[in-house]
Amino acid sequence: MSDTEQQASHEAVEDGSHREPEQELALRRAEQRRRAAQRVGDHAPQEGVPIFRPVERAVLVAVHSDQDSRASIDAGLDELAALCDTAGSEAAGRVVQRRAHPDPATYVGRGKIVELRELAEQLEADAVIVDAELSPAQQRNLEERLELKVLDRTIVILDIFAQHASSKEGKAQVELAQLSYLLPRLRGWGDALSRQAGGIGTRGPGESQLEVDRRKLSRRINRLRAELREAGATRRRKTKERERAEVPTVALVGYTNAGKSTLLNRLTGASVEVGDRLFATLDTTARRLELPRSREAIMTDTVGFVDKLPTQLVESFKSTLEETLRADLLLHVVDASHPQADEQMAAVERVLDEIGAEDMPRLVALNKADLADPDALTGLQRDAGGVAVSAITGAGLDELRAVIAEAIPVRRMVIEALVPYEHAELVARAHDEGEVLEEEHRAEGTRLVADVGPQLSAALAAYAEADPWWGKRDATASGR
Repeated sequence: MSDTEQQASHEAVEDGSHREPEQELALRRAEQRRRAAQRVGDHAPQEGVPIFRPVERAVLVAVHSDQDSRASIDAGLDELAALCDTAGSEAAGRVVQRRAHPDPATYVGRGKIVELRELAEQLEADAVIVDAELSPAQQRNLEERLELKVLDRTIVILDIFAQHASSKEGKAQVELAQLSYLLPRLRGWGDALSRQAGGIGTRGPGESQLEVDRRKLSRRINRLRAELREAGATRRRKTKERERAEVPTVALVGYTNAGKSTLLNRLTGASVEVGDRLFATLDTTARRLELPRSREAIMTDTVGFVDKLPTQLVESFKSTLEETLRADLLLHVVDASHPQADEQMAAVERVLDEIGAEDMPRLVALNKADLADPDALTGLQRDAGGVAVSAITGAGLDELRAVIAEAIPVRRMVIEALVPYEHAELVARAHDEGEVLEEEHRAEGTRLVADVGPQLSAALAAYAEADPWWGKRDATASGR
C-alpha cells in the first residue's frame, strides 16, 4: 500500500468510515472540485452579506432638471447627507449639474465627470453618491470613468434599513429589497463574477459565474418571498382576532423622523425605541389607545416614508404596509417645524396612493408645533387642517385624542336588555364576545348591561330595555 493510500485508510478509520481508500479519495476530490466551482470572489455579493460597500467620505451629486426648483434640489441633497450620516459615512462635498435630463449613460455629463474626479481627489473622498436611483449601466460607466465607488440614494436607504431591522420579518423584507436591487446589477461587482466554472449535475460546462450567482440570488429571493407570505398570513390572523373583538385601529403614517414613535409612546404609554435619526423604526408596533368617553382603539406604528422611497422597499414591505390598509383611520404625523413640511406631506400621500390607501379616512397631526414657526404652522393648519401637537411637551394631545374619538367608527355599544332564558346563548355570547358590565337573574330572564359589537347588539336589540346607543358608559365605566 502506498503512503497516500495508507493516509487515506487511516483517515477513513478515524472518522468511522468503512469506505475503501479509493472511494474516499474520489469523494474528497469531487468535494474539492465542487467547492472550487461554487466559490465566489471576495468582492461578489453573497447570500446574507450586506451589499453596501463601506464609505468614509463621499461627494454627493444631483442633476437639476427643468422640472425641479433649486430649493427642492438643496433639500434632496440635505436629506441625502442625513442618510449618509445615518449609514455611517460623511458627506464631504456636493456637485449639482443643470441639464434638461440626466445623461442615460453616465447620469452627469462628460465635463462634470472630470470635475467630480478632481473634487473627489481634492477632498480625499472614496465614493460618489448620486441623489437618484442609477441604472446598472450608469453605475458601471461612472465607476469606470471616476475610478471610485459609485452608489445611489436607493442603496444608501437599503443599507440603513438593513442596520435597523431587528425582527425576523423585518430582516427578510430588507434582504428581499436588497437582492431585488442587486440582481440586475451583478455585472457591476467586479471580475470575480465573470469567471468561468463547470460542474457535474449542477450547470453546463463553461457557464459563467455571473449566471451561477444570478441563479443563487433568484432562489434566495423565492425563499424570502415564501417566508414573507407566511409571516403575512400570521399577521392577518392576528388582525382578524382584533376585528372579531371589534376594536377600531388607528395607523400612524408619516415622513421618517416626523416623531411617530414619540407620539405613540406619549399617547399609549408604550416604550418604543425613538431616535433623532432617519428610519429609527422599521417593525410594526401595536398598542392600546385610551380615548375619551371610555372608548379605546389599537394604534399601530409602521416604517416611516421618505421622498423617492425605493420601489424595492415598497414592494418588500407591502405585507407590513397592509396593516395600514386595514386600519379604520390613518393619523398622518407631520413635522411642522421642517421647512419642507408641504413636500414631505406630498411624498407620504404618493406612497399611500401607491399602496391603495388614497380613499381611506385620515387626520393630520402637526407634530413639533413647539419648534415650528408660528406663521408656517398657521399656514399648514389652513391648508391641511389637523391638530397642532407636541409629543415632547404633551401640548395638544388631549385635543388630538378627542378628535380621534370622533373620527373612528363606533364598533361597540353598551346595551341594556332582558334576555329570556330560552335565549341563554345570547348571554353566553355577551360573555365571550363582549364585556358584561351588569348581570341580574330575574324570573322572566337575565338582565344584562353589556358592551358588545354591532352583530351581537342587533341580536340583543329585540330584548333591549333602553336605546342601545345611549352607551357613553359614563355611569358604568367607573365600576369596572
